[in-house]
Amino acid sequence: MGPVELLHMSVFSQRFSPCGRFLAAGNNYGEIAVFSLSAALGPDATAINQKPILTFTAHEGPIYSLLSSDGHLLSAGNGEISAWSWSELTKKNVKPLWTKRPNYKSTLEIPEINSMMLNHRDNSLVVGGGDNNVHILDLEHGVFKAVLQGHSDYIHCVTVREAEILSGGEDGAVRMWDSRTGQCNHCIEVYKYESCARPQYGKWISCLTTDSDWMLCGGGPSLSLWHLRSLSPTSIFPLTGCQRQAAFHEDMILAVGEGAFVSHCLLSGEVKAQIPCTPQSLNTMQFNTNSSEHRVLTVGGSSNHINVFTNLSYRAFSLSF
Repeated sequence: MGPVELLHMSVFSQRFSPCGRFLAAGNNYGEIAVFSLSAALGPDATAINQKPILTFTAHEGPIYSLLSSDGHLLSAGNGEISAWSWSELTKKNVKPLWTKRPNYKSTLEIPEINSMMLNHRDNSLVVGGGDNNVHILDLEHGVFKAVLQGHSDYIHCVTVREAEILSGGEDGAVRMWDSRTGQCNHCIEVYKYESCARPQYGKWISCLTTDSDWMLCGGGPSLSLWHLRSLSPTSIFPLTGCQRQAAFHEDMILAVGEGAFVSHCLLSGEVKAQIPCTPQSLNTMQFNTNSSEHRVLTVGGSSNHINVFTNLSYRAFSLSF
């Protein structure tokens, strides 16, 4: 890849292997890079250990979502999902186990897939993207078994909470679906709440996650913490720009988006710290909880560099495509 392509590279997605020793990252060119964390974190690590052990083209368009499950890496490109064997990838074999495409109404336009989440309750894959629908893939039988319709614009993010599927979209709505019946039980239009609204940014919801009875969401509206039983916002985080990913971490909330930093926030709504990163804008962050030996936070965005934090207070080093 030439210097111009490297200059314009964005990392959109990342996932750790089940063993926690490898990291896969997806970029805007449809490439997946696999890094060896055990080599990069080793006592004798050099610059060569911060480069991928494998880079391959997985899809035609950007890879907005990666997932890891049962020895497989799942990747989503323009309108299709592919599965790869982690053990084969670490041996540098790059043949997909399968590739599937949701049942789209039109064959002319190929909608992008923006988000995927595993639902362990029924061994299914929840998929959201550019056709405004949530698609459910039965992983056991390899068929799409349901379509959840209700959003009026494309879907940015999906997550799973017990028997519920949550989706956030460009239409500004967070919809809560019963995963058993496919019915939409609740619809929160976040931008209509005065405390959350930021009309200058828009109404779209770009990040969404839950922990027990709590939900974090943001995008155009401010990042906010919601109590799901009362369906009301309890904390609004005074972060500038739009947040693209947020996560509950111990007694804190971590968020990334526009801006070259990871924000550390208290549940009360206070911003405790903003830790500098090298990309000017951030798209993705991942915790490695699969291996105590390689417990790191990795952050990627508008650069070919992925920042690695061995301690949440500072950036240790960077991996690079």
